[in-house]
Formats: sequence, structure tokens, C-alpha cells
Amino acid sequence: MAKVYTLAEVSQHNSANDCWLVISGKVYDVTKFLDDHPGGDEVLISSTGKDATDDFEDVGHSSSARAMLDEYYVGDIDSATIPTKTKYAPPKQPQYNQDKTSEFVIKLLQFLVPLIILGVAFGIRFYTKQSAA
Repeated sequence: MAKVYTLAEVSQHNSANDCWLVISGKVYDVTKFLDDHPGGDEVLISSTGKDATDDFEDVGHSSSARAMLDEYYVGDIDSATIPTKTKYAPPKQPQYNQDKTSEFVIKLLQFLVPLIILGVAFGIRFYTKQSAA
């Protein structure tokens, strides 16, 4: 039966001389693989101390890379020690009220349209008086 580790125990292995990762509920000692990792050792070291499953899956590792994990397997993780993921909640923003904007436009037009009509009428009256004189 595989040994079960807590996240605190796995988190202690977070250096280039001792590097353990948690991927899909399993614990891997990847210390010997650090120099051979195509993405460099920093990528692996930065994934220590947490559940690195998403980091591993996001890269899109090949089936041969997944098969290589077996040789670095040291045990399972106690899933109760992994913090639950918090779902992103966007900050509350004031609601944009489209109705108030359209009311403002209507009130503005109710004011401007009669002024424009009055201005055009005044301009026509002024122009026709000058040409008649």
C-alpha cells in the first residue's frame, strides 16, 4: 500500500536538491528529473507546495511524459490537506441602467428640437425680409 503524505509534508521538499510534486492526487519525487526537464528546473520548483495538477495539464504533456511519472512516484496525497479551490467572483459593480440613459436623450431632444425649429424659422424670416427690401 502506498504511503499517504500531507500537503505540509510534501511542501518541505521544495528545492533543487529535493523536489516533490503533487499531480492528480499522487506524490512524485522529481529531483532526479530536474536537469532533464525540457522546461527547465524552475518550472518544477515553482510548482512545489501546492497541487500542481493544473500546471501539469495546462502544458499538454505527451503520453510518454505521463508514463515517466510512474518512475518518480513515492505515494499519495491526503486530499483533505489540499485547500479547496476558490471560485473567482468578479467584484460588484454598479448596474448600468440603460433606461436612465434613454430618458436623458429624450429630454435633451425635447429641449433641442424646438430650439432648432425656432432657429430655422427665425433664419428664414430674417432671410426673406432682407431679400424683399
